[in-house]
Amino acid sequence: MTKYKIVLIPFPFDDLSGKKVRPAVCLTEPIGRYRHVVLAFITSKIPKKLLKTDIVIASGEEDFGLSGLRVSSTLRLHRMMTVSVDIVQRELGRLPETKQKITQSKLKELFGLKRRKP
Repeated sequence: MTKYKIVLIPFPFDDLSGKKVRPAVCLTEPIGRYRHVVLAFITSKIPKKLLKTDIVIASGEEDFGLSGLRVSSTLRLHRMMTVSVDIVQRELGRLPETKQKITQSKLKELFGLKRRKP
């Protein structure tokens, strides 16, 4: 199972001038012949003002150790990319279950997939 694993991957800079190895969360299981996965970027910077697509993974939380991250971090769901699993350099851990549920809810909201009450 790949979904919700936290992995290290070369992530491109916004201007595509280079890349840096960063943690990311797998948002899907591998898809298709080339085993592509959709990933969301993780940064060790916690913004003063969170966006609605941000999820803080705090080191003080009980299940933080499962993540494999070294410090409190922010999962940025608006920063996604699709890559072959062959590009994954290493697995760090898993997104804690409480954060998985928040991720599902925020992705539904981001893509307008939430059911509206009649």
